[in-house]
Amino acid sequence: MADPQDHENTRHFFDEPRNVKGVIYALYAVCTLVIALDLVIHRHATFKDGVFGQELWFGFYGVYGFVSCVVLVLVATQLRKVIMRGEDYYD
Repeated sequence: MADPQDHENTRHFFDEPRNVKGVIYALYAVCTLVIALDLVIHRHATFKDGVFGQELWFGFYGVYGFVSCVVLVLVATQLRKVIMRGEDYYD
């Protein structure tokens, strides 16, 4: 069996602040790329297709995805309060 102290002494990828900053910058780059692609990629949605007019706005899908993710996290934190059981519930 592995010694627990060996696990405590190992350094992981996100223990280095430089690596964390690198991941954050990579996420910024991906977000910028997605917004920039919105200028180039042609959308097939039109008003005659019965879609909402907001879908034709610049950056709509990026904003919609971000807001949806935030709402999902907020709902999940509230749902946790409802369904959470005590630590000794199954004992």
